[in-house]
This record gives sequence, structure tokens and C-alpha cells, in this order.
Amino acid sequence: MRRIAPLGLRTRLIAAFLLVAAISAVTTAALTYQQARNAILKQTQDTAVNTLRDQVEQQEMRLPLTQQELQRVVIELGKRGKPHPWIIFGEYEDLRVSTNPGTPTSTVITDGLREKVRQNRYSAFQRVEDQRGNPWLTIGVPALFEHNGYSEPTGAVFYASVPLATEKQTVEAMVDAAQQGAVPGLAIAVVPALLAARSVLRPVRDMRRAAQRMGRGRLDTRIEVRGADELAGLARTFNETARALEQSVTELREAETRARRFASDVSHELRTPLAGMLAVTEVLDEDAAHLDADTAKALRLVSAETGKLAVLVEDLMEISRFDARAAELNLDDVDIAESVRKTLERRHWDDERVVVELPYGVRARLDPRRFDVVLANLIGNALRHGGAPVRVTVRTAAGQDGGRLLIEVADSGPGIAPEVLPHIFDRFFKADAARTRSAGSGLGLAITLENVRLHGGTLRAANGPLGGAVFTLDMPLEARA
Repeated sequence: MRRIAPLGLRTRLIAAFLLVAAISAVTTAALTYQQARNAILKQTQDTAVNTLRDQVEQQEMRLPLTQQELQRVVIELGKRGKPHPWIIFGEYEDLRVSTNPGTPTSTVITDGLREKVRQNRYSAFQRVEDQRGNPWLTIGVPALFEHNGYSEPTGAVFYASVPLATEKQTVEAMVDAAQQGAVPGLAIAVVPALLAARSVLRPVRDMRRAAQRMGRGRLDTRIEVRGADELAGLARTFNETARALEQSVTELREAETRARRFASDVSHELRTPLAGMLAVTEVLDEDAAHLDADTAKALRLVSAETGKLAVLVEDLMEISRFDARAAELNLDDVDIAESVRKTLERRHWDDERVVVELPYGVRARLDPRRFDVVLANLIGNALRHGGAPVRVTVRTAAGQDGGRLLIEVADSGPGIAPEVLPHIFDRFFKADAARTRSAGSGLGLAITLENVRLHGGTLRAANGPLGGAVFTLDMPLEARA
């Protein structure tokens, strides 16, 4: 099922504005029509009722009424129709007459109206429609006999049928006028709708552009505040937030810069004395066999710890270069299989502890020294924390931007705990909190990841389907400096 794309804010604002305008126009037109229609009909109704009642009261009649006398009264009443000419019907006992020759009774005068007039002895009216749908006002007025302040019915009742065709046309003309004026009214309402949408969307667009600039690192971005409404308040809040964020980021960057400079300076200052200490410990190691056991043990401990400290200092200096973006690639055309074999030979891992799958003729353009560091750290980490045998698999694959070099280093250990996987490349992270000391510096995997990124590649850590940790290196065959 195809999903309908959501409407934009401008479209929704204009639609809402036009909807409100349409509802207002329809409501106003409906109320106006209702009031005007009732006023028109009421005026006609009141005029006709009062006229007929007054005319009936003014008529002199001789009782009992004869056919001729009743006809005379009906004709007299028929001459005085207001506001429109009307048809008068007279009823007295069994006599029926009207001003319309040949039609003594009317089809629009209902039995309900007759019953109401005879029972209540006062005038009554109804609005009805004939068989053709034409509207009529029907009025019934009883003829009363006044005697000593009392009114007695004479038995004669006069009815008037007033056509309301003129009023109907007037009402229909009002409806037509309202309908014809609705479309131009809505068309005109589009102009203020567009202006209103523009006034609302302008600060929204400004805020979006400002947020995009901030997302690109322009923390000095600010929005011009216009007016004092809610959108202006939102703009002020945005500016205050941006100002606070800029200040916090600036402080963090300054603190980070100081920390990096401190690590770099300390590492640099330690290199010279460490070089001398290493030279001395190497000389002392040669004479350790001629010393007593306790002195030799202490000497070897100092030598080992000095070596660890030298490795840590070198790793700190390397990671400082990455932080300062001073690390560079010295690219060369390298035979991958030969490079892997040399890495294993230098560290005396070219035995049954490491099993390799090296395809013939795979060459890549990369930094040989950094590639050696990557392989050494991955294989050494697998041997130290995983277990032998460690399997190194090299293969190639096609990518969107050229060939890719894929290297997997899998150990035979218990694998990496799920809670450790997200932090495996963090600096100085230790999976076992109780293990405060280790053979490495705690920066090996972090440096490995930085070297891979410098080549434009990625490094992932996972657990193999049969157990053991698996590190997958994916980098282009043609790295760019």
C-alpha cells in the first residue's frame, strides 16, 4: 500500500486558514439566512393575520347567515388582502363559499387548522405547501359576536390562503447570493492565508537553517529575533541554548587540547630518560647471571617494567599524533602475503600458534609500517587474551569505490562478553576490572582502529559462530594519503 506523503507546514496552515474562513462564511451565511427568512415570513404572516382579523371584526353580518350573505362577506374580505392578494374561504354550518368561483374549499387549509380555530375561538395560521410544492400561508379567523363585554362565536369562520411565492423567491435569491459570494470570498482569503503562513514559516525556516549550520559545527550561529510573540520567544531560547552550547564546547575543546598537549609533552619528556634507562637495563641484564638470585630477580623486574613503560610512552605519543591529526601515511605498493609473513617472523609467531590463509598475488597500496602495527596488535591481542591457534584469513572483494582488502583474525578463546563489545576499542578499557595490570598499554586496539581509519577502512569486533573473538579489517586496496 502506497503511503501518502505528509503535507508541508505551509499547505497545512493555508488549508487550516481557508477551512476556518469557509466555516465562518458558511456559519454567518446560515445564521443570516435563517434570521432574514424568519423576518421576511414573520412580517408577511403578521400583516396578513392582523389584516384578516381586523377585516372580519369590521364586517356586519346578519345571523343566521345565508349563502348569499356569506358570499357577500367573503367577497368583501377578498378585496382587502395584504400584503398580497389572497383567496378567502367562508364556512358556516354546512355552507362553503370562496372568492375563487367553483372552488368553495381549499386543499391547503388543513383539518388541524380548522380544529384549532373552532376549539380555541381565536385566529390561527399555518405555513404549508400544495401538491406542486408552492408555499402558502393559511389563516383562520372566527367571526365573534360581541355582547356586554363578552365574545360569543357566531359559527362562521373565514380562512385566507396567502401565496408566499414572492417570499420564496426572495429567500432563494439570498441563498444564490451567498453561494456566489462564497467562492470569491475564499479566493480573497488565500491572500491573508499566504501572508499568515509566510509570517509563521519565516522564523521556522530561519531556525532550520540555523540548526543545519550548528550541525555543521558553526556554533556561533544566531537567529534574528523579530517581535515578541511565541516564535520570537523560541528564537531567543534557541540563541541562549546555542550560546551556552558554544561556551561548553569551547571549554571542552580547550580542556581536550590541554590534555592532549599534556600527554604529548609528558611522553616526549619521558623518552630521553627512558632511552637511558633501557640502555642501562640492557647492560645489567647481561650481568644478571653473575649476581645473587634476589638481586637478579629485582634487576629483571626493573628491566621488564622499564620496557612496559617505554611501550606505553610510545603508544601515548602515537595516539597524541592521531588526536592532533598529525599522523601521515607513507604509501607503498605492498605484497599482502609477504607483509603478513614478515609480521609473524619479527615477533616469532611463525609456528603452529598462528594459521594463515594467504592468497597469492594480492597487492595493495598502503603504509607498510602502520599495516605491520595493525596486524601485530590484532594477532598479539588474539594470542594474549584469546587462545591458540589464531587463524588469519586474507581475501579481496569488490566495492563501489574499487577493490577491498578483507582480513579476519579469529582466536580460539571464549570470545568477548556482550557488554564488552561496544567498548572494545576504547582507550585503557579493561574487560576485567580486577585486572589492573596487563602486558599491554591498553591503547593497542585504539591505535589499531586509528591506523585503519587513516587508511579509509573499518575494523569490527564480534564473536564467531563456534566461539572465539573475530576481528574483521576492511580497507581499500588503494589507500589515499
